[in-house]
Amino acid sequence: MDKEIKKELLVHIEELIAYGRKDPTIDPNLLKYLDIESLISIKKRLITRSKDLKEEDKRWLEQFRKEE
Repeated sequence: MDKEIKKELLVHIEELIAYGRKDPTIDPNLLKYLDIESLISIKKRLITRSKDLKEEDKRWLEQFRKEE
């Protein structure tokens, strides 16, 4: 059950940092290291910050994208 919740949270987090891109942005293996509370916290911070993102912030966040 926890694994499914983590996957769902990861999907939401990816949507927040993807900026409309369809390809995955976060390595799913990170789920091993993050608990549900951490993922919820990350999601909430991204929602708050994404409302006021400037172009510079978007470029900074892109450095964390998973490269293909």
